[in-house]
Amino acid sequence: MKSEEIVLAEELYRKGNDYRKAGSFHEAINCYIEAARLDPDSPAVEAKKMLDDIMAFYCKDMYNP
Repeated sequence: MKSEEIVLAEELYRKGNDYRKAGSFHEAINCYIEAARLDPDSPAVEAKKMLDDIMAFYCKDMYNP
């Protein structure tokens, strides 16, 4: 894995967090997915799992991956 990919994954993870905090869950999930693809050890993997659980519980009509 290249260090550029790790840096980009970190940026995507942070961007995903910003989207999540703003309530833009679809955009957050997309950022987490891309971050996890670039770096399988990224905290985005766990963040996506948690957001998936939240969306499945609270927002069944909004969640369409």
